[in-house]
Amino acid sequence: MAARPSRRSAKTSKTSKSEKSAGADARESEASASRRIDERIRELADWRGETLARMRRLVLEADPKATEEWKWRGTPVWSHDGIVCTGETYAKVVKLTFAHGASLADPKGLFNASLDGNTRRAIDIREGESVDARAFKALVKAAVAHNRASATSKGAGKPKLLSGGNPQIPKGDGDAPVQAYLAAMPGWKQDVGRRLDALIVRHVPNVKKAVRWNSPFWGVEGNGWFMNIHCLTKYIKVAFFRGTSLRPVPPVESKKEGIRYFHIYEHDSFDETQLETWIKQAAGLPGVDWF
Repeated sequence: MAARPSRRSAKTSKTSKSEKSAGADARESEASASRRIDERIRELADWRGETLARMRRLVLEADPKATEEWKWRGTPVWSHDGIVCTGETYAKVVKLTFAHGASLADPKGLFNASLDGNTRRAIDIREGESVDARAFKALVKAAVAHNRASATSKGAGKPKLLSGGNPQIPKGDGDAPVQAYLAAMPGWKQDVGRRLDALIVRHVPNVKKAVRWNSPFWGVEGNGWFMNIHCLTKYIKVAFFRGTSLRPVPPVESKKEGIRYFHIYEHDSFDETQLETWIKQAAGLPGVDWF
């Protein structure tokens, strides 16, 4: 059973009674949730309890500041600026569901369930199976970073949305402006945008990123840019700059030579395997440098 890490509360010169009371209530609520998770592990008394305890320990090692919660009539939940993951137990499986798993890079391929949606991803663990501890901790840290970026964006006020709902993001190089763009994508488009970024990072080692003309770009150092995305009112436009050289050729034509598009609408269940194939092909071709 995973022990809770000790914490030091921040000292302030003046703290109101109501603030102290609220803090005490929150600590008691978390302590109660932790006790319930302890009880669940003891009640299971089999490989599922051992597995849940091990995964709980890994979550808390990856993020000692994670909060334990008990929700939905008996589901352990770990949160930090929003839900990180849940720990569900069934007759033949222990399921770790990441609230925004589709937006996270998973280079080791731990996610093996709930793969069809645009938001969640899960890891199903069966009796006798083990999970790569280092890769799992990396997923937890990525989930916390995703939650923090979303919370920061909301607290700072979202960037202006231009025609079609496209975020207005200043020109910049690196991951930071791209993450700012993804965090500002409206509604359902945000999770799809993060999912695309995670696919690219997974399949293109050391990918370079930038924002140009209010669109995020992905490329390979010394080889130019190979794709970008742009928000329109009803869909996300995915552009492959050497699209006519991809196989199969992406379906939407462009007026510019060589470029082909793929459009993603809200309720599309798009073929992630096909996108992976296009991304890997595009990254291996000579890119463009006219952006």
